[in-house]
Amino acid sequence: MAWLLIDNSNSRTKFAVGDRDRLHGWRAIIPTAALDQKWLDGLLAGIDFSAVIVASVVPDKAAFLTAYFHMLPKFHLLGYQSPLEMEFDLPKPDQIGSDRMANAVGMKKLYGCPGIAIDFGTAVTFSYVSAEGNFSGGAIAPGMAVMTKSLGSHTALLPEIVLNEPDTAIGKSTLEAMRIGAVIGSRGMVREILREMIAEIGTKPVIVATGGGAEFASRGLGEIDVIDPNLTLEGLRLIAGRVFQ
Repeated sequence: MAWLLIDNSNSRTKFAVGDRDRLHGWRAIIPTAALDQKWLDGLLAGIDFSAVIVASVVPDKAAFLTAYFHMLPKFHLLGYQSPLEMEFDLPKPDQIGSDRMANAVGMKKLYGCPGIAIDFGTAVTFSYVSAEGNFSGGAIAPGMAVMTKSLGSHTALLPEIVLNEPDTAIGKSTLEAMRIGAVIGSRGMVREILREMIAEIGTKPVIVATGGGAEFASRGLGEIDVIDPNLTLEGLRLIAGRVFQ
């Protein structure tokens, strides 16, 4: 039995097929803004699956996906009441993004706990799983692209820039200076959030990075133990094993 796994985030939507044992080889990524019936009809033609599980942080796309797969007997939209085998040490678990839930489950099962899953996307999310295996909170911060777009849209003279590795920490032009602020500043932000979280936890947790920007954003961050670009999909696969028993 194969399951279709969908990670629907703000910028990109990832697709994979998996079963109880592993993720299969087929993967696809499309811009979330382009996600519609025509895209899905073409993308899924010839792909064999018997059930669908979705983690979505985009309400209108979650509604679209639910409607698109409504004829399928086995469809699950991930939420805090899903069978995660994880308690929430939080007052309002319904406010936690389902992508963070999938990350937490994937990290707990694959890498152990206590642990922090960092997802580098439009936002940078930190999801903490305690030594007892509970989802116990975290942090949310702007991603690099959000930083640069915000500067471009809220200032008269600063342009939007392409993000790549700065050659220096002292920019000789406006573009260089903005790139330094976004890239080095973002890494410094991540490092400081981790420092404060680890101090509060009292012991060094396993730290797993994921997301489209993980390889680039994690460069030079020695605190990160593992970069797993498939962490969210693996979490969905593990949860699907309990949902579709």
